[in-house]
Amino acid sequence: MYIGQQSLRCRVEYWVISGYNVILEPYDLLFDTAVEAYYKGDWMTVILNMERALRNKAAIRRVKAHCRITCANQSAFGEPLSSMVVPVPGAGSVEDLGFFQKIMKRADCVNTCESEKIGPPTIHKVTEDVDLEFKKRTPYNYLQVAYFKINKLDKAVAAANTFFLANPDHMEMKQNLDYYRMMAGVQQEDFKDLEARPHMAEFLAGKRYYSSDSFGLAIDHFEAAVEEYFSADQECRALCEGAYVYDGYNYMEYSADLFQSMTDHYMQILNCKQRCSVELASTAGKDKPFEDFLPSHFNYLQICEKYEQAIEWAKTYLLFHPEEEVMNQNLAYYSAMLGEDKAAAISARLVVKQHIQQSLLEKELLYFAYEVFGITFVDPDSWTPADVMPLKLREKQKTERETAARITEEIGNLMKEIETLVEEKNKESTDIAKIVREGGPLLFDDIKITMTSKQLNGSQRVLLDGFISEGECRELTRLSNAAALKGDGYQGRPSPHSPYESFQGVTVLKAIKLGQEETVPLKSARLFFDMSEKVRGVMESYFRLDSPLYFSYSHLVCRSAIDEKQDDRDDLSHLVHADNCLLVSELNECIKEPPAYTNRDYRDAEDVLLSYGHRVHRDKDRELTITAYTS
Repeated sequence: MYIGQQSLRCRVEYWVISGYNVILEPYDLLFDTAVEAYYKGDWMTVILNMERALRNKAAIRRVKAHCRITCANQSAFGEPLSSMVVPVPGAGSVEDLGFFQKIMKRADCVNTCESEKIGPPTIHKVTEDVDLEFKKRTPYNYLQVAYFKINKLDKAVAAANTFFLANPDHMEMKQNLDYYRMMAGVQQEDFKDLEARPHMAEFLAGKRYYSSDSFGLAIDHFEAAVEEYFSADQECRALCEGAYVYDGYNYMEYSADLFQSMTDHYMQILNCKQRCSVELASTAGKDKPFEDFLPSHFNYLQICEKYEQAIEWAKTYLLFHPEEEVMNQNLAYYSAMLGEDKAAAISARLVVKQHIQQSLLEKELLYFAYEVFGITFVDPDSWTPADVMPLKLREKQKTERETAARITEEIGNLMKEIETLVEEKNKESTDIAKIVREGGPLLFDDIKITMTSKQLNGSQRVLLDGFISEGECRELTRLSNAAALKGDGYQGRPSPHSPYESFQGVTVLKAIKLGQEETVPLKSARLFFDMSEKVRGVMESYFRLDSPLYFSYSHLVCRSAIDEKQDDRDDLSHLVHADNCLLVSELNECIKEPPAYTNRDYRDAEDVLLSYGHRVHRDKDRELTITAYTS
C-alpha cells in the first residue's frame, strides 16, 4: 500500500469569498489524512477523507472545464469588439490590440471564475506522485478495506472492483473479489466501476447488446454514447488549455520571443487536444485504446432497421473513411430501399462534420509547426487523409519506418549473437588481459579522455566525456519524458535506491517499438540506438579489442528528487557501489547485491566492465543519464 507524504502546505478547512462561495480543501491533503488514519485503524476517518478527496478532485476538473468553456463562449475571436469596427484578429496594429484585448479578457474571465469556485489555483497543485496514485485508483484500495471493516459490503465490493479494473495484475485484490463473490448478501450489481466515464459505459453496453443480437437496445446505447462522447471531448479539450509545460529543458534557459513562445504554447495545447481522441478511447484494464473509436460508433449504428437513420449513420461513418467499400455498398443498398431522392436529402450528422473539420485544421497547424519549427506531432487518428501531412514529412516518416524495421531486425540478430556468445562463454574462459590493450584512437574529435585506468585505480577502465551534443541531449530528454516509465529496469520499483528519489527508464527495444507505433518520434529512438552503437565502436577502438563487443543492455534513465523528502538531509542519495559490489567501509567488504546488480563474474575469466554516462539535463532536482554496461 502507498504511504502518503505529508504536504508542507497548511491545511485549509474553508474560506468564504463574496459571502457564499466555499473553497475546496486540497485533495492531496485529504488523501494524506486518510492514509494516516488507515494505519491507525480509524476507518470512518479513512472513508470521510478519501471520499472527499475523490469528490474534490472531480469537482476541480469540472470547474476548470466549465470556466474555460464558458469564458471561450463569452469572448470568441470572430466578432468585433464594442470599441472597434473591425473584426479580430487582423493584419494591422489596431487589430492586434483588439486580438490581445480578447486574450486578456478571456484570461481575466477564467481566473475570476476559477477563483470564485475553487479558490487560489496554487492550493490545488499536487505532486506527480499524488497524481499518479489517483490515476492508478489507489484511493479505492484504501476504501475497500475501510468499508469492509465497518461491514459496508456493497461499497467494499464496488471500491475493490473499481481498483481492480485499473490494476488487473493485482493478485491480492483479485483474491479479495473472489472472496466477496462467495459472501452472503453480495449481489452481482455491486461489482461496479465507480470511475466509469459515461461515454465509455454507454459504448460498452451497446457492444454487449450488439453481441447478443439485441439491436434495438444496442442502438439506444450507441446513440447515447455519441452524445456523451462529444461532451467528454469538449471537457478534455478545455482541460488542455493549462500552463505551458517546459518539456526537456530548464525553464530558466527558455528565451523565446513573444510569437515563438505563443507558438510553442499553442502547439502544445493543440497536441493535447488531438490526444483527447486517445484518452476517450481508453478504458481501465485495457492495455491499448479502442482502434478507430469514434467512427466505430457509426459503424454499429448503421445496422438500424430504419433506413433514414441507417443512411445518416452510414454517411457519417464515410466522413471518416470515404473510400471504404463495404460501407459504400451498405449506403447504396439503404438508398435503393428508401429511394434515391429521399436518400440524397439525408445528410451526415452535423456535429461530426464540424468535429472533423476542426480536427483537420488543427492537424494542418501541427504539421506546419513540425515542418517549420521541428515541434514533433504524431497523429493519433487512423482516419486522417494522407494529404493532410506535407509531402516532405510523409517521405521522411516512410524512411524512418524503414529504418526502424531494419534496426529491429538488427537488434534481433544481435540478441541471437549474444545468446550464442553466452553459451560459448560457459564452455571456455578467456583471459581478458590478453585481449584488452587500452590507449587506442577515440574515433571522434569531440570525445575526450577524462580519467584513465591509473587514475581510476584499476585495470581496463576509462572515463570519457563528449559523446553527445547539447541538441542530442535535449532530444534524448524528450524521449525519456515521452517513453520512460517509473521503475523500468528496477523490477518496477520507482525508488530502488532510496526513498528520496525516483527513477524512470526506457530500453532501446522499447523506444524502437514506440517509434513504430508512432507514440514517439522515430528519430529519437534512432538517436538512442545510434548512441549505444557509437559507444560500442569507441570502446572497441580504445581498448583495441580483437573480438566484437556486445552490450548486456542499454538503458536511458531519468533520475528525479522527490520534493517532499529533501529537507534536513545530509546522507548519500544511495549506497556507493563500485563496479559490481556495495562498499561497506566499516567491514572493509564489498557485497555483490543490488543496486550494484551488473554481475561480471564468469568462472575464472577476468571480464571488463565498460560504462558510459552523459548528463544531459541537470537542475536542482533532476538528472538524466544514459548508461550502457558491457560484461
